Amino acid sequence: MLDTFCIVKKMVPDAATHSGAGRITSLRMRPMSLFERDIATPRVSLRALLTGESDIVGETDIGLAEYSAELMRSGFPALRALEGRALALALDGYVERIIDSDIRQIGVTLRQPATLLAWLTSYAAATATVASWETIRDGAVAKVGQTPAKTTTMPYRDALTRLRILDELPPWLPSRNPISRVSQASKHFLADPALAMRLLNFTADTIPTAVSHGSGRFDRPLAGRMFEALAALSIRSYAEASYARAMHFRDGLGRREVDLIVERDDGKVLAIEVKLGDSVDSHDVRHLAWLQQQLGDDLIDAMVVYSGRHAFRMGNIAVVPLALLGP
Repeated sequence: MLDTFCIVKKMVPDAATHSGAGRITSLRMRPMSLFERDIATPRVSLRALLTGESDIVGETDIGLAEYSAELMRSGFPALRALEGRALALALDGYVERIIDSDIRQIGVTLRQPATLLAWLTSYAAATATVASWETIRDGAVAKVGQTPAKTTTMPYRDALTRLRILDELPPWLPSRNPISRVSQASKHFLADPALAMRLLNFTADTIPTAVSHGSGRFDRPLAGRMFEALAALSIRSYAEASYARAMHFRDGLGRREVDLIVERDDGKVLAIEVKLGDSVDSHDVRHLAWLQQQLGDDLIDAMVVYSGRHAFRMGNIAVVPLALLGP
């Protein structure tokens, strides 16, 4: 193979490198899902849920303390063996490498590294929200003392997306049902919740008590949003293993929203809400119940992923601990 390649290059010395179109498939490599971390044995398969054939059974000993630890431990394989100060230093080094080297290597001029760090920290605080880019930019003010210009921060967003540091969850835009006025804003996530945790200076011990960041700029408790980030990281990986797409839903008025929509190739969907808590009630499933009425047969199943211990059915809605959900 190498000899053939060399001969071609000699015959056509000015030939450009082939793009790989039609020959190479790109695959997004994310940090390890909860299933890959091997902290529990899954009992409920996302693939089976997508076919409407899953049994909702099982019990786990994994609770809030273990999920909080996993948020901090990271899904980067090289960091899994680290703890305490060593882990914190490794995460700091990861962020520093992005700012000091990776950004420049893709052609972005960085005049004020502190501004990028402040913007990235504000983005981390917006985890699992659809906060506007202006709101995220304004959140960096406390760190740098002035509002960064839009022309400064927009290249950061684009560069960090190209570097696979930002992992935005796109909106679900239904085309087979009567739902109208759908928000087209993406939901914000970093590649690994541990990066957001470190940027915000939280640990496994302090995250359960985190209510918000800054002056209430982001409306949901941070602990719940970080748990959603861990769930989203895992569910997106499981969905892609089944050739399905993960998105989120929010109506145009912000009154109805569903944390994750997993869509099959035929347009039918699995709707998922994520809740940090050891119980689920009718209030937690109200948006799923509404979506069931809207979609009819196009909804394969509806599920709440939570931090409790038992998997069960609450009416026609599955309730599953995150640790028991697998591909």
